[in-house]
Amino acid sequence: MLGIELFVFGLFLFAFLAGLLGSLIGLGGGILIVPLLTLVFRLDIHLAVGASIVSIIATSSGAAAAYVRDHLTHVRAGIFLELATSSGAVLGALLVPFVPGRALYFLFAGFLLLSLGPMARRLGEEIPTGVQPDWFARHLRLGSAYPDRALGRVVRYEVTRVPIGFAMMFVAGLASALLGLGAGALKVLAMDWGMRMPMKVSTATSNFMIGVTAAASAGIYFWRGDVVPLIATPVMLGVLAGSLVGAQLLLRMTNRRVRQLFIPILLVIAFQMFLRGLGVW
Repeated sequence: MLGIELFVFGLFLFAFLAGLLGSLIGLGGGILIVPLLTLVFRLDIHLAVGASIVSIIATSSGAAAAYVRDHLTHVRAGIFLELATSSGAVLGALLVPFVPGRALYFLFAGFLLLSLGPMARRLGEEIPTGVQPDWFARHLRLGSAYPDRALGRVVRYEVTRVPIGFAMMFVAGLASALLGLGAGALKVLAMDWGMRMPMKVSTATSNFMIGVTAAASAGIYFWRGDVVPLIATPVMLGVLAGSLVGAQLLLRMTNRRVRQLFIPILLVIAFQMFLRGLGVW
């Protein structure tokens, strides 16, 4: 009996840390949950993915709700970009039987590694400057503002290169369906690098979006029996608690600090995808 209690507590603790980090950098914790459950707890990959899907919904429900309440999430941009993500996910689901997965892992690992250069060059950037809204941003009224507690003022920002961000979101949805990823890293990149939104806004909006994508596939995992209450419940509660704490921390962090957290995690994800391509992970 004690062994089960320790197992459940361990799941909760690791999930709390994953939810905390996931909410800070916009990945939802799912990309961290699956490796932890399979490598540390030696669980079957299908059960790990099922628990991860539930945890992503929990993160989105917890952190995203807090970010929307605190006006950090760009809801209009998130809803618009979700059109691209959902379309990519549908196409990816149709292409799954025909596309070799290993080649895609190498492709997306390379894409993430290439994106590190532009992000590293802007490591010290707090708020994007000199951003001129393009035609799409003006007509969709994507320029916005958010209260930044770290800076002690309201930060106004513009959005640009909307077609690039939309295309990257489509690729994120494609990757999510083809590779079973939450693709939060690609979503953050699409908004931060592609559309030049502030890093904190990008991560908050990514948290808002990932729950929609995860909810669409959660029913399938429930139907298959891949969501086991003994595993999924402590994971969900841990991630939810961690995401709520992370949401409060993000409000007090600078955009520079968030980017400093995001870059090493991006390296880990790229390395993980490379290992998957080799068939090691």
